[in-house]
Amino acid sequence: MARAPRKHSDKSVGRRGGIDRRTLLVGGGAAAGLLLAWGLWPRTYRPNLNAGPDETIVNAFLKIDRSGQIIVIVPQTEMGQGVTTVLPQILADELGADWRTVAVQSAPVSPLYANDLLARHWLASDWTRLVGGAGDWAINQYATRSALMLTGGGTSVPMFHDAYRDAGAAARVLLCKAAAARWSIPWESCDIQDGIISDGAQRRMKIGDVVEEAAKFDLPDILPFRQGQDGRLSGQDLPRLDTPSKIDGSHNYAADIRLPDMVYASIRQGPIGDAPLAGLDERSAGSVTGFLKLVRQDRWLAAVASNTWAANKALDLADPVFTLRGPPVDSGRIDEALENAFSGSSGRRLYAQGDLLPVFEGATILASEYQVDAGLHLAVEPPCATARISDDGAEVWMATQAPALARAAIADALGLRADAVTLYPLHAGGSFGRAMDWDAGVQAALIARDMGRPVQLQWSRLEDVIQDRPSAPAHARMAAKLGRNGAIEGWLAKVAAPCALTQTWARIADRKLPHEAAEDAADKATRLAVAGMVPPYAIPNWAVDHYPTDVGLPLGFMRGNARLHGAFFTESFIDELAHLANIEAMSFRIQMLGGNPRLAHCLSTAAAMGGWQGGIAGSGQGIATHMMDGAYAAVMVEAAMEGNRLSVSRIVAAVDAGDQVNPDIARQQIESGLIYGLAYAMGASVPYERGLPTRAILGRMNLPRLADIGEVTVELMRSTADPTGVSDLAAPLVAPAIANALYTWTGQRLRSLPLVGTA
Repeated sequence: MARAPRKHSDKSVGRRGGIDRRTLLVGGGAAAGLLLAWGLWPRTYRPNLNAGPDETIVNAFLKIDRSGQIIVIVPQTEMGQGVTTVLPQILADELGADWRTVAVQSAPVSPLYANDLLARHWLASDWTRLVGGAGDWAINQYATRSALMLTGGGTSVPMFHDAYRDAGAAARVLLCKAAAARWSIPWESCDIQDGIISDGAQRRMKIGDVVEEAAKFDLPDILPFRQGQDGRLSGQDLPRLDTPSKIDGSHNYAADIRLPDMVYASIRQGPIGDAPLAGLDERSAGSVTGFLKLVRQDRWLAAVASNTWAANKALDLADPVFTLRGPPVDSGRIDEALENAFSGSSGRRLYAQGDLLPVFEGATILASEYQVDAGLHLAVEPPCATARISDDGAEVWMATQAPALARAAIADALGLRADAVTLYPLHAGGSFGRAMDWDAGVQAALIARDMGRPVQLQWSRLEDVIQDRPSAPAHARMAAKLGRNGAIEGWLAKVAAPCALTQTWARIADRKLPHEAAEDAADKATRLAVAGMVPPYAIPNWAVDHYPTDVGLPLGFMRGNARLHGAFFTESFIDELAHLANIEAMSFRIQMLGGNPRLAHCLSTAAAMGGWQGGIAGSGQGIATHMMDGAYAAVMVEAAMEGNRLSVSRIVAAVDAGDQVNPDIARQQIESGLIYGLAYAMGASVPYERGLPTRAILGRMNLPRLADIGEVTVELMRSTADPTGVSDLAAPLVAPAIANALYTWTGQRLRSLPLVGTA
């Protein structure tokens, strides 16, 4: 098999603001003006990589040094999901590299690394869908020309799989050409296995011996890919490249950065909402040994000291006071706002099939109401950043899922050009979407400028919880009409929820304050807020309505995003319908999945592996199923309630996510998603009173512990389909599966998340 190499195009970096109809429809026509304007922009982009004395830049994704070390450039943020192993594995497989020689380097900000797949998911609107391919092209161009590097939504492999395969194939061809020139033979007779170039006979050569010469050759018009399975790395459970450094402690996170003359800062921000700084006690802070200075901005106060303890102590003694404008965030007000949204004027039907009116009119229907609280991120690593400002510009070390947007925000805050800011993207100690925001980087840069020396800013866990941008709270009103044979004839889902993704984009791209972003999105119905609500079942008449609202709580990018509540509503309600129809819950689903064989296969596999008993009373068994972006999954759990404590003795997941590059890492991510979903079901949320969360200690959030989790089994289905992302796939399934299991255990239907009260 052969194909032409992928061509990349360039783009301008540092544009302030988001994407909207006015921006894209330049010149009036749906695409004509845009084509004309962007057609004049440059389209050829070169890698902006730095190379050491012994390194040769082969392409935007690869450097090779004289010793033969393969240095793979990765633009995606490593947050524990294994992306810095999976993407290099794709390239190394096509190149024919020895895995022991592969290293990884984070990519600089460049249009070559734009994630236009996530951009299309995020920025698609009614008008981009209306113009079809032109709309996708417009978003792709915007993402590329803005160097919109994004990590999230399980898009890393689907977005970059072909690019890394092309990069590896191109390098293999160039190296073979260089070796063939030395041997005076056709390059097509050469190949690379385990890092050694050979002609298939007696001649052999190391990659590093000819890499400098290889870079001078041209690629053929048709780029050939490797054939056969001998020596292939793809599909193998190769060891993760980041594991050794994480075990021995040499792996650098943001808090590990050390610079000459560096000092430490702690920060305090106001309650949730529009809360400017009103006052502080400067004199008391000065009594702390090691204290250096208080740095004040409109909405936060930082204490700087020679060590972190002194900075925290000085900040406590400074006792900053903030003035909250507007009503404070309160759990009661959040629920009230969501309920009132159903009677508001902003509701809109976003998905529909068939005609519900004649089905529901005069019929007996089943209706249920569900609600989901906002879920916190609670990553192990709270936000942290290190900054150094000089006459030449700024340097910032931080973990970020949107490096180009973070760099632009830092530059704007400092009054610099974007290219005067050097951003060193670090791995994150967990994130789940929290690192999409760049607050800590901007704050560290401003403090460093004020101090005139390098500063490391570390948020406390309390600050992390107060200023978190959680997943969206949501209420749902579900209704359905059952036929005589138990088939669902009509289905209606009404969801009241703010859109977390719309708010996130307004903050990180348009740089609006959190309360401004929430207010702007308050009346905008969007499919992003009801993701996962389209039923995967063969229902002839159905509809999904979204009722947007502002609940006063700034929201953010999250693992699973709106699917966390969407799957809970859908799979809990389908289970209710099964019991109402007196049909076993798995069979009830299977009978409606005839047109979705991959999902049906996952469901039957999970049930068989888990020893499904039909959901009989007292079994404590529950199931749920879901699909997203070409991936399919089903989960069966065994759960029980002991007093007010939930325990899950068994979780079985069957997943069809295509032909995974590294099956072991895929299983790790699915297992991680299952545990994250369990945390979402048990706790990971807090009540709010007077603009603040009522608790911030992890031990009081009813998070799962080892004693609460029994056997976890993940079955990856064999598939020849293209590999999909799995990071977000499993998390939304756990809560509905547990809720359905607890119904068989207690006879009580739980329709709210978290499922149990927090301590």
